Amino acid sequence: MNTPDTVIAETRAWLERAVIGLNLCPFAKAVHTKGQVRYVVSDATEPEALLAQLLDEMQRLVATDPAEVDTTLLMHPLVLNDFYDFNDFLGLAEEALADAGLEGVLQVASFHPAFQFAGTEPDDITNATNRSPYPTLHLLREASVDRAVAAFPEADAIFEANMETMESLGADGWAALQAEIKAAAR
Repeated sequence: MNTPDTVIAETRAWLERAVIGLNLCPFAKAVHTKGQVRYVVSDATEPEALLAQLLDEMQRLVATDPAEVDTTLLMHPLVLNDFYDFNDFLGLAEEALADAGLEGVLQVASFHPAFQFAGTEPDDITNATNRSPYPTLHLLREASVDRAVAAFPEADAIFEANMETMESLGADGWAALQAEIKAAAR
């Protein structure tokens, strides 16, 4: 099993080299550069424990000044490693967000090593846009997302640009990038 420090190092390297490096999210660089990303490694081994920790992290993010922490990455290497179980869990995460009265305040984005968009095959390279080293729940502030989208007039084009980026990179390029990420985390 990887240590929490290793999980964070690999996730940070993925953020720097894949998400920012390939410009998969044009909004990520600013919060990363300003040190406003909170990295949390869950030791949960059951979905219920992860859900409780997710709720805690939602409350912590809302209570924290955005200038200090604007977004949270909750990596959970010991639970929901099966993508379909992870995908099912996302419904519970959305319900928890609503039950906590945080709809319109926060949103949950999802990343997983075996991420698969509906209607694609598992080996479709476009799935890599949402593939992270570990199952990860990303908490974002709606206000920050709104500001970022307003500053980026072509926000709707990001998804298509990401698909083109991954297709240009190809499976071999993605595999090489994954090797770089592992090496950078050591």
